[in-house]
Amino acid sequence: MKLELAEDQQMMRESFARFLTEQSTMARVRAAMPGGFDPALWTGLAELGAFSIRVPEASGGLGLGVLDATILMEEAGRTLASGPVAETLVAARLLAVLGGAGNNDLLERVMAGQAVVSIAFRDIAQEPVQWVAGGTVAEAVIARNSKEVVLIAIPESARKAEATLASTPIAELNLGGAARTVLSAAPAGLTVFAQGIEEWKLLMAAALSGLAREAVRLAAAYACERVAFGQPIGTYQAISHPLADLICCIDGGKYFTWKAIRDIADKTNDAGAEISLTAWWNADTAGRAVAQALQTFGGYGLTMDYDIHLYNLRAKAWPLVFGDPSRLLEEAGRRLYAGENAALPDVGEVSIDFDLGEEARALAAEVDAFFKKNLTPELKAKAHYSFDGHDPGIHRKLADARLLFPSWPKELGGREAPPYAVNAARLMWEEHEWTSHPLGTTGMVGTIIRRFGSDELKREVLAKIVSGESICSLGYSEPGSGSDVFAAKTRATPDGNGWRIDGQKMFTSGANIADYVLMLTRTNPDVPKHKGLTMFIVPLKTPGIEIQPVYTFQDERTNITYYDGVKIPDSYRLGEVDGGVKVMSASLELEHGGGFAKTQQHMLHAAEAFCREIPYRGHRLIEDPSAQTRLARVAAHVALSDILGNRSLWASVEKKPSPGFGPMAKMFSSEKFLEDAADLLNLTAPYSLSKRTGPAGFLNQCYRHAHGTRIYGGTSEVHRSMIAERNLGLPRTRA
Repeated sequence: MKLELAEDQQMMRESFARFLTEQSTMARVRAAMPGGFDPALWTGLAELGAFSIRVPEASGGLGLGVLDATILMEEAGRTLASGPVAETLVAARLLAVLGGAGNNDLLERVMAGQAVVSIAFRDIAQEPVQWVAGGTVAEAVIARNSKEVVLIAIPESARKAEATLASTPIAELNLGGAARTVLSAAPAGLTVFAQGIEEWKLLMAAALSGLAREAVRLAAAYACERVAFGQPIGTYQAISHPLADLICCIDGGKYFTWKAIRDIADKTNDAGAEISLTAWWNADTAGRAVAQALQTFGGYGLTMDYDIHLYNLRAKAWPLVFGDPSRLLEEAGRRLYAGENAALPDVGEVSIDFDLGEEARALAAEVDAFFKKNLTPELKAKAHYSFDGHDPGIHRKLADARLLFPSWPKELGGREAPPYAVNAARLMWEEHEWTSHPLGTTGMVGTIIRRFGSDELKREVLAKIVSGESICSLGYSEPGSGSDVFAAKTRATPDGNGWRIDGQKMFTSGANIADYVLMLTRTNPDVPKHKGLTMFIVPLKTPGIEIQPVYTFQDERTNITYYDGVKIPDSYRLGEVDGGVKVMSASLELEHGGGFAKTQQHMLHAAEAFCREIPYRGHRLIEDPSAQTRLARVAAHVALSDILGNRSLWASVEKKPSPGFGPMAKMFSSEKFLEDAADLLNLTAPYSLSKRTGPAGFLNQCYRHAHGTRIYGGTSEVHRSMIAERNLGLPRTRA
């Protein structure tokens, strides 16, 4: 994977960012109102080559790709650049590709910032009167006219400005009877024009992403300064948590646009749908982001003196010139499920890459072959998303094949596989729906032992983990503490050369079949709660331990475990006495990453299959436009969850700054998992009520399963606080 721009692209971003920060200040944006066009800014952008980015070199342009254009658009969105930047980028390319020698002068003036040319989104043969972005300043508009692509001259007398929602230079133009030049009367010309419209969607998605990010940044900065009831308002979760949700959506949207561009270059099947989805997602996210940002400012956000209202209005106005953004979601549904084709633009060179690589594919193929060979129908029936599906035989076979912990050193039963390959292998577990809870928990415990354990602990416990002989559970939560794990009251007191443990733990999943539990205990009650903790490995067969089942409505068993005079040697201690926070933090960091994208994807595939079976008004449910739209929404959430998870993985592998990337991936995916599970249950009702084998039973299970994903591994509320603090710089929300 490569999720950062090339060096020359980073330099271009810095150049555009510096210029727009200086020349598209909010004072300049206000000064350009009510017309919403800044001629000096336009000329300056042209001097930087902005309007030449997508023009081929043969026509005097820079010949750069769509990804390069999105770099400009994100900065244009951040600074609310006054003018139809996205439309002009598309129009300039259309002039170069279709215009011929007769329009060279106009193209040169567009690239020089001396003329504005815009585009019409709908066929003027059907809709001669249309709203056009930049219509008050454009001297020409490129449009489709039935089977032709035409350049329509717009006389100055027709460019009539009127008061609009965000004071942008849009105008309602009568394009039907205006003077025109035919740019192309061939089917290929219509394709090029359609490609331009698709490119505009990508450019607008990038602009809205930049706008939304800046609006949330402004809100977060204000929440750090504004004091209410004696403390900054950012300390209140009602302020910080919605902003944390939104920055996840914004980050996902940015990379979703990049992924769509990458997939267009790779000609993947769903690339056309991804264009529609990222355009819809970023428009929707921007609308929600600016509304929440304004709410953060309170009454001041309503005044003309504060800039946040400018972001609010433009976030709504920019995409609406195309029409209702929800139509983009409907379009994605048709492209995914009704065979509608999209004219994919020529995106040029794409420097970013979401591919995990050949080594990852090879390891995934090996895991795939293992499961195909070893998972019998009886074992598949036993599989479960919890500890309940654990099979000791398969577990040991995986260990023998060095597939249990492939990232570990060879002397510890691994194969030193790189992280991308390990991730691909784990995804294959999901593909075969094989139980992974014991794997994840035991692997985490083993990693902690490797890092903090004594030699004796490594010989006696780690060796059994490596061989697949033993699995582990976690003893964090207690009946009275929940996610506040540092409030643990289970006591560990010195006892000769070892320790005595007394107390109880809640949600000790797998304790009924596990051999060991990773235990958080209190060893010093006289210091602040986070300073008096110590971690241990406790054998679950030790006298004094009682395990009682607790059943959840998710069809899984967890446990409450009691410890009465349980004695263990000091060699089973992890880390320093009263130094449990350091060990605990390492284990929580391992647990907070990742997400549920692959489970979400399985759920989507099950719903698609189900919709192909369910009769609906004389046909199948999959043929219903409303069903297609709802499935497309789930597809967007799956893609975004996958992107955020991969971003977290990439940052870890490449040693990049990772401000809350793990919590962002986990929180976003678990929230969308539940949201979509509920909606898909509704969509396929009443059939989804059944627990019968197949899609019905699986969707039923997903709805119940999804509730737990927002709780275990840290609740969504805990993760939102982490995201707010680490990513947005908001003050601590947990005192």
